[in-house]
Amino acid sequence: MVLATGKWPEPGDDAPAGVPGFVESAFNPLAAAAAERCLERAGEVVGPNKTVGVVLETAGDRVSAAAVERLVALGKRVGPLFFFQSVPNSIAGWIAAKWDLRGPVVCVTDGGLDEAAVLIGDGDADLVLIVRVEADEAFAQIVSGGECR
Repeated sequence: MVLATGKWPEPGDDAPAGVPGFVESAFNPLAAAAAERCLERAGEVVGPNKTVGVVLETAGDRVSAAAVERLVALGKRVGPLFFFQSVPNSIAGWIAAKWDLRGPVVCVTDGGLDEAAVLIGDGDADLVLIVRVEADEAFAQIVSGGECR
């Protein structure tokens, strides 16, 4: 069952706020902004007695990949932050740490809802925050066991 949702952008939104440690690309700020909006809307549903997992569904951060490719082609040094942010788990872990979510953190290219069902079904999480990032937008939802809509 879907308990809360959030997306970025929504009407009236500009660029999402930056995320410390992530540079150049909007990918990670988009994921963080959608997750924050969803978690704020969930309120007490995500309480201290719940194990909440995070599933990030994405094809990856194309802007960061292009920046690294460009730097390598020019024979320039690639900054260490690009390595950190090139791993999608890093923003998923950042979201989990910021919101004190204590469940598993998983990244998939497709099938986030299916992965959430496995985490809940196996007893690894009571709830799962699914964040999907596509180009310049991100969607988040918190799901529990039962029918998902």
